[in-house]
Amino acid sequence: MNPQSVLSQAIAFHQAGNLADAERLYLQLMAASPRESGAPHLLGVVRAQQGRNSEALELIGQALTIRPDAPEMLSNFGNVLKTLGRFAEALDSYDRALAVKPDYVAVIAKRGQVLRDMGRLEDALAATEQALALKSDYAEALSSRGVILSDLGRYDQALASYDRALAVARDFPDVWNNRALTLKDMKRLVEALASVERALALHPGFAEAHNNRGVILFELRRMGEALASYDRALALRPDYAESLNNRAVALWSLKRFAESLGDCDAALAARPGFADALYNRGNALLEMGRPQDALDSYEQALAAAPDHPNALSGLANAAMTIGDWARTARLAAVLKDDVLAGKSVIQPFVLMGYWDDNELQLRCSQNYVRQTGPGPQPPLWKGERYDHDKIRFAYLSADFHQHVTAALTVEMFERHDRERFEIIAVSFGPDDGSAMRQRLIGAFDRFHDARLQTDREVATLLKQWEIDIAVDLGGHTSGARPWVLAHRPAPVQVKYMGYPGTSGSDFIDAIIADRVVVPPDQDRFFSEKIAALPDTLWVTDTRNEILPPPPRTEAGLPQDAFVFCCFNHNWKITAPLFDIWMRLLAKIEGSVLWLLQGNDAIRANLRREAEARGIDPERLIFADRTTPERHLARQQLADLFLDTLPYNAHTTASDALWAGLPLVTSPGCSFPARVAASILTAAGLPELIAPDLENYEALALKLASDRDALTKVKEKLAQARSSALFDTARFTRNLEAAYAALLERA
Repeated sequence: MNPQSVLSQAIAFHQAGNLADAERLYLQLMAASPRESGAPHLLGVVRAQQGRNSEALELIGQALTIRPDAPEMLSNFGNVLKTLGRFAEALDSYDRALAVKPDYVAVIAKRGQVLRDMGRLEDALAATEQALALKSDYAEALSSRGVILSDLGRYDQALASYDRALAVARDFPDVWNNRALTLKDMKRLVEALASVERALALHPGFAEAHNNRGVILFELRRMGEALASYDRALALRPDYAESLNNRAVALWSLKRFAESLGDCDAALAARPGFADALYNRGNALLEMGRPQDALDSYEQALAAAPDHPNALSGLANAAMTIGDWARTARLAAVLKDDVLAGKSVIQPFVLMGYWDDNELQLRCSQNYVRQTGPGPQPPLWKGERYDHDKIRFAYLSADFHQHVTAALTVEMFERHDRERFEIIAVSFGPDDGSAMRQRLIGAFDRFHDARLQTDREVATLLKQWEIDIAVDLGGHTSGARPWVLAHRPAPVQVKYMGYPGTSGSDFIDAIIADRVVVPPDQDRFFSEKIAALPDTLWVTDTRNEILPPPPRTEAGLPQDAFVFCCFNHNWKITAPLFDIWMRLLAKIEGSVLWLLQGNDAIRANLRREAEARGIDPERLIFADRTTPERHLARQQLADLFLDTLPYNAHTTASDALWAGLPLVTSPGCSFPARVAASILTAAGLPELIAPDLENYEALALKLASDRDALTKVKEKLAQARSSALFDTARFTRNLEAAYAALLERA
């Protein structure tokens, strides 16, 4: 054997893409000449091309023990470390290569890429500029420069850098691929898709481009095609952690949570400590009803990446979901500091469970719009005046199925004055085949399923329909699509229901509220104009009949005990309120507290907290899950509903009153902390609104210990069915008047 001749032949096979024959000859050389470095080095490169990165690292490391200062080997060793996400080690390997060969342009460019991976964008840009100073037409450096400029938000400069690269190397698939990602970030999705498909036409086996095609298709809401692209990427690179993670996100969005969890676990097997996969694993576990496990995943994500943009919000949500009050007390201050600093992405809805503060909620929503929204978009509506016989409303929601928002608003839709108004539904949520879905479809003049359309496509449709008033019913809640209105498709854009707070945006003109939930001195903490209704912002479905109550024994309640209840989600229960409730149980002999059946962790925590306060945990009774109709009927078995703070009973408050169950509340400062007070005011029961928690406790104790007082309240509540709260026709006229006034001003 002539080792040099064999090595030359192996390299020829390798360069021709014949990896099998190249591998065979490299192995022969390694066996024949164990102290020769070229064969293990290049076999390591083959293994890297095959996605077998651990083996690649071992082989190139073996070559480096023979030639520790070989710059090409140090470069490829750094490349494999970079692929494995071991960025600091990759940087060290590149620096060692440059110590031997300072003008090694390819390594300088790669060094820029790994600095970008480490989040050191200005250093990365400087390294790339250094490479281009040595070789101005170096296409890879021009492409990398474009990626870094895109990360810095300098999109036009990024596109210019890609164009320079393509002028040098028109058929360089990496440039087309990177250009596609910048176009995606610019929301030019159709152009982005064309660019990534050009990359794949040039290099059909380009796993990264298949992955990025999946990301773009996901944003285009072409979910099946997105999954197929991820599958193709993974067929090429089975341990491709980013693609596994991206597929997990797509599966989560399709509510295939168990499969999403499986992909997260596979991504973590391929790349231990992968923070994004840990975060998405937490999201899947939370949806699967495993909040304690979700909390652990969020904590691991933060340990791996303390500045992860989303994990803190996930952790705060999970801690609240399991009722870990020691942890939520610590997290409250962290969340506030983070919001004020505009640091990570805190879900505004999560913050509402921690802070009773409209100003802080405004800051949080503004941050959220800035961090996750599409940014300024060219407006579709440019001031045209429509000459319609009827004013056209479009209601946008992900909840047009069996959902509390639908249950509250369906009669309102049915009662809109069809002589004056045309109403259209734009649905982003599932068709669950329910009776509610069918009722909703019948309630609108037109019902459009927009699940498979992008935000811009939906906005364009609203413009084509010449919608006068677009009403977002979701805000910053799961499944909602507030960014549709960022494209300004209508003269008037309004937020109502769904999310009890400000959008923090400049594209929502008004928020439907009342002067109980938003007193005039709070207007400055809303980015929208307050469209205050005269009675209440709250609407109900008065066509919802109450079934007879079941026996107490069937509900697991003592026959003669006084039953305090709270049918709010358990995450709304806070330590100060729970202290009051336990004191009430201690003072009212034999009384019980009836709660919703939450997750196992919060149920155990609440019972443990009761015992710590000297109350038998068995006096906490958890209501089994049932249908909405049966849940409404069984509420008649309770004696007094105890509200929560800082997030009140909303739907649960109006449901309780409709069932004849009195509710005691104490309003806080922010919108979600004042809704129950608005509901009680509209029901004609202001005496059930306590000014502070001390009076809340005293009022609840009086009603629980004085049967006559409670009877009088219940008699008055029986008259509430003729109140403004349950006069849906009157509410609808008030809402229509508010819409018309907004349109006239516009």
